[in-house]
Amino acid sequence: MTARKLLAFVLCTLLLISAQGLAQTKPKPGTAKPSPKAAAEKPAPKPALVDLNTASRADLMAVPGIGEAYADKIIAGRPYARKDQLVSKKIVPQATYDKMKDLVVARQPKK
Repeated sequence: MTARKLLAFVLCTLLLISAQGLAQTKPKPGTAKPSPKAAAEKPAPKPALVDLNTASRADLMAVPGIGEAYADKIIAGRPYARKDQLVSKKIVPQATYDKMKDLVVARQPKK
C-alpha cells in the first residue's frame, strides 16, 4: 500500500468511528424534550362519579345515555341502595345502564 492510500484508509476509519460515537451519545438530563407519543400516553383523569341519590337533573343528563326523561325517572325513583337498581326497578333499560354504570354511584347518607 502506498502512503496516500494508507492515510486515506486511516482517515475514513477514524471518520466512521467518530460518526458512530456521536450517534450514540445520550442527551444531558433535563435537556431532552418528552416525545409527543409519551405525552399522549398519559392517562386521562377519571371523571367524578355522579351520585344517583343526590345529583341534580342537569348532572344526570350529563351522563351518556341519560336524557330528560331518564333523569326525571331516576329522580322520581330515589333513593337507591345500589346503582343496579336502575335496571331492576325498570328505570332504565340494560343497554343504557351498561353505558353509564362506570360513571354513576349510589352513595348512602351517613348515619
